[in-house]
Amino acid sequence: MQAILYSKDNCQECDRARMLLNTLDVSHLEYKLSQDFNEKQFVAEFGNEAQFPQIAIDHQHIGSLKDTLQYLKDKKLI
Repeated sequence: MQAILYSKDNCQECDRARMLLNTLDVSHLEYKLSQDFNEKQFVAEFGNEAQFPQIAIDHQHIGSLKDTLQYLKDKKLI
């Protein structure tokens, strides 16, 4: 399983997502706002209503941390 985490600084949900992926020993790449992408690119990719973090697993966009937790429960990974 490979994950991509789109995050920003000073984001508790981003920290929680990072900890979750580390705890589950999921290999992941992290892209950060203002380092790897800008706000305009984030909105273009995920929409105006998207919040941080956004997570993709195995090249499939899952969504927010809450969406990712549900996905992992459905897959019986947590």
